[in-house]
Amino acid sequence: MIPAEFDYLRPSSVNEAVTALAEAGEDAKLLAGGQSLLPLLRLRLAYPEVLIDLDRIPELREIRDDGDALVIGAMATHYQVVHDPLVREHAPLISLAAATVADPAVRHRGTFGGALAHADPAGDLPAVALALDAVFLTHRREIPAGEFFEDYLTSALAPDELLTGIRVPKLGPGWAFHYEKFHRTAQAWAIVGVACAVRRANGTIEDARVALTNMGPAPVRAVAVEDALRGGTASASTFRTVSAHATEGTSPSADLHGSVEYRLHLAKVLTARALTTASAI
Repeated sequence: MIPAEFDYLRPSSVNEAVTALAEAGEDAKLLAGGQSLLPLLRLRLAYPEVLIDLDRIPELREIRDDGDALVIGAMATHYQVVHDPLVREHAPLISLAAATVADPAVRHRGTFGGALAHADPAGDLPAVALALDAVFLTHRREIPAGEFFEDYLTSALAPDELLTGIRVPKLGPGWAFHYEKFHRTAQAWAIVGVACAVRRANGTIEDARVALTNMGPAPVRAVAVEDALRGGTASASTFRTVSAHATEGTSPSADLHGSVEYRLHLAKVLTARALTTASAI
């Protein structure tokens, strides 16, 4: 199907993009990598009057060291994030998860900020951002990850707001990471996914972060698992025990890929598997 007619703008700076967005209002759509938006345009599920292409704004692609955090530009591609040395050193969970997104063609075009702003609960990166306590940066404010994902395909971004980057706190020595997901076919959306970070010292778990993909209309932080892990021993038996709490606070839905019961089971199995792999047990 051919998309509906629209005006096309290609600003060269953040200020130009913000101005164009403010002038067009709710009749505009921002184009990042286009991996989510273009299919919607073709199916006429989205029909903006103005399309604002962010491809010519180099500052939105930067990944920089910001002291105790990294700032990943919203237009950085998945490929760029996977291979960036700063991300690999200070936020390896992001590299691990981004490497599982779709296929190489999508990873070369799709953007880190675009995938997060799309707020698909089956997407791999929202749960990772939640687990790492990331902060979303717009041209006028900062939004903690816990407040950013509001509902299915719904974020806290206002219609006239431009996501410029994501600030990710660095986690120091002693932290280990893993992203585990289950999907029936290669490049498919995760039926369930688990992002985890574990900090150990002398065989004891000092801290833990766990977030779940596709276990509700938005990514879910598995707080009960985190609480059960702290102070415990880093062992396979511990991880199997605490994974029983993984489904607390979740509200998965049934679809062609799995029932609610199936997703609840997967969440427990994958949580134990992710924690075990991260801890190299």
